Amino acid sequence: MSHDTNLTRRAALIMAATLASWGTLSRAAESTAAPKEVRIGFQKGSLNLVLLKLRGTLEQRWPATKVHWIEFPAGPQLLEALAVGSVDFGATGDSPPVFAQAAGKALVYVGAEPPKPDASAILVKPDSPLRSLADLKGRKIALQRGSSAHFLTVRAVEKASLAWNDISPVYLAPADARAAFERGSVDAWAIWDPYYAAAEVAGRTRVLVTSRGLTNNNTVYLASPAFASQPGAVRTLFDALTEAEAWSRNNRKETAQQVADYAGLDLATVHRFLERRPASPVGPITPQIAAEQQRVADAFFKLQLIPRPIRVADIVWQPTTAQLAQTSR
Repeated sequence: MSHDTNLTRRAALIMAATLASWGTLSRAAESTAAPKEVRIGFQKGSLNLVLLKLRGTLEQRWPATKVHWIEFPAGPQLLEALAVGSVDFGATGDSPPVFAQAAGKALVYVGAEPPKPDASAILVKPDSPLRSLADLKGRKIALQRGSSAHFLTVRAVEKASLAWNDISPVYLAPADARAAFERGSVDAWAIWDPYYAAAEVAGRTRVLVTSRGLTNNNTVYLASPAFASQPGAVRTLFDALTEAEAWSRNNRKETAQQVADYAGLDLATVHRFLERRPASPVGPITPQIAAEQQRVADAFFKLQLIPRPIRVADIVWQPTTAQLAQTSR
């Protein structure tokens, strides 16, 4: 068994233990009054949120709540909306909250899913001369600035013993990055699922490297400070998301069809995306994930890609028994 596999399993066990602790801690919050309104930001790759939207589970639990679902092309755009008060809750990869915190945006880490180290990659054309990470020197790499693909690229450059200025990052949103990649305007493309799966299934790419061994590719959940002050609402969301995730694993064909129909993706792409997605229950931020986020932040600051050093722990929400007890009064 590989070291990476052991780390992934250990992270999943820690997440399960934390979920159990959360359940014990928050039973008092189950009867919490639902919010009057909640605005949830999501991306095509946010499977738990997509399924929660499609199944209407949250609306069933909160029949009097106005639930608004807002789709974003990537995490940085989602967190910009959260920072200006247009979104209350959402999920991103590891890097967007680091950039948001460094820019002084008001947000709180409230939860996470277990790592997904196989769900992103750096892609090249099948006939590309690039065969190793060292071959990235002097090359143009398309990526979304401030996204998980940004950190993957940072780690790939580091592993190749290159300097950041040895490459030419081309900052583009996923759709524009794919177009640039396909027309040959860039030499490589750093991207995550389902965009990665779609390009792979189309057959016009070759994987130079995946994130396995480079990053854990964590999915984290962020909230506005105001929404994070409602522990019962956060608990309900986590329960509903975890229920949707469990349903997806027990109903794979139906899940694939629903996601394909909603996202406009072919079934082969969705099945590829689902194949490399581990079980992903949602629970509070663990010390391990907080430490991993700090490593992301430190790496970006070292390269002066964020303007100041940050302390991730400063915005990690830690619900207490007293907070949760207050929600049921």
